[in-house]
Amino acid sequence: MKFTASQIAEILEGDIEGNPNVEVYKLSKIEEGSEGSITFLANPKYTSFIYSTKASITIVNESFEAEEKLSTTLIKVKDAYNAFSKLLEYYNQVKLNKSGIEEPSYISKSSKYGENLYFGAFSYMGENVKVGDNVKIYPNAYLGDNVVIGDNVIIFAGAKIYSETIIGNDCVIHGGAIVGADGFGYTPDREGVYSKVPQIGNVIIEDRVDIGAGTTIDRATLGSTIIRKGVKLDNQIQVAHNVEIGENTVIAAQTGIAGSVKIGKSCVIGGQVGMAGHIIIGNGVKVQAQSGIGRNVKDGEMLYGSPAIGYSAYNKSYVHFRNLPKIVDRITQLEKKSSDNG
Repeated sequence: MKFTASQIAEILEGDIEGNPNVEVYKLSKIEEGSEGSITFLANPKYTSFIYSTKASITIVNESFEAEEKLSTTLIKVKDAYNAFSKLLEYYNQVKLNKSGIEEPSYISKSSKYGENLYFGAFSYMGENVKVGDNVKIYPNAYLGDNVVIGDNVIIFAGAKIYSETIIGNDCVIHGGAIVGADGFGYTPDREGVYSKVPQIGNVIIEDRVDIGAGTTIDRATLGSTIIRKGVKLDNQIQVAHNVEIGENTVIAAQTGIAGSVKIGKSCVIGGQVGMAGHIIIGNGVKVQAQSGIGRNVKDGEMLYGSPAIGYSAYNKSYVHFRNLPKIVDRITQLEKKSSDNG
């Protein structure tokens, strides 16, 4: 799909300098721009590229004044970075603007769905499912029995939503994610043989939650595993049974959260973090990548290491750890001198 500079300027409420009829159909970095692409200049260190870029259109701040001749058409806006982000969002909406029910697919007669549904080929909608308006479910997705989905939700190809799961409004679930699979619940007998503990709870995902590709969220043993409003989960995260993640918390890839952990609001958790079961993480906590958390954490703490300690304390300790061979040599020499003097 092609757009003219005039159309884009109208979307961004910007002013054009150059050819208002020039057309673009793709996005690019300013240093990699080519004919038919649109780019932006927000960081001053990239200014030199605007004089050599082959992009047909460049979005710039309204304060920008060219010092050399330009071959690219400019669209001047208050904030070039925010404007380009807005354009990306608009482009994504256009690209994903699908509707209708493709064949072959299956929707049970007991299920109900709202207006403007897109239901991709080879997808499955089980018994008593309720789906809101403007929902897009891409091919090979699975919705188990009694699933409830709000408005403006996108479920990408291959995602699996197990029975009884409840999903709020404006959520995005990426391909390969699995929501509502059984928690890891087993109990051994006297001979050490493990038997499965039935997992009869569900998963509740509130509004504006994003779930990355390949992430798994287990159903509760009893009650609910709960992902609160505004949470953003990266790819390949494991959220175990009965976990609760507080509003607006963000978690990076490959983090593993054991059963019954409670995470507070507005936390930032790095990649490959491991959390032991049944602990409580306070509000506003920051955890550096690859940390191991095995204790309760107070509001506002910043942690690093495994087992994790305060970030500042870790950095001070690391200085000594890095110099440990030198320290050992000094102690050895002191012991030798002491022995010689004795």
